[in-house]
Amino acid sequence: MERRVRGGGRPRRSLFAPARAPIILPMDYRDRIVIDPEIRFGKPCVQGTRITVGDVLSYLASGMREAEILADFPQLTSDDIRACLAYAAERERRVVSVPAG
Repeated sequence: MERRVRGGGRPRRSLFAPARAPIILPMDYRDRIVIDPEIRFGKPCVQGTRITVGDVLSYLASGMREAEILADFPQLTSDDIRACLAYAAERERRVVSVPAG
């Protein structure tokens, strides 16, 4: 809902108008994360490297910042790190929990 300011000018948003949430599209990790039985025993890796998704997640969990990971592993990109996170998030959604019986 917009109101005009007296005397013309730009319209301003009402304080009570609902804010629109940004549209966030999920990252498609499938072109960046590969599983090859010949590389790291078939663990999911960043394409073109021997760096596993688990490695990247461990670095992040230990407190390393993205910039530090990129400095230590110049073959990685920011998109590769986000692809690792997207892969882990998708895998978490697919985990089926079985209630204790």
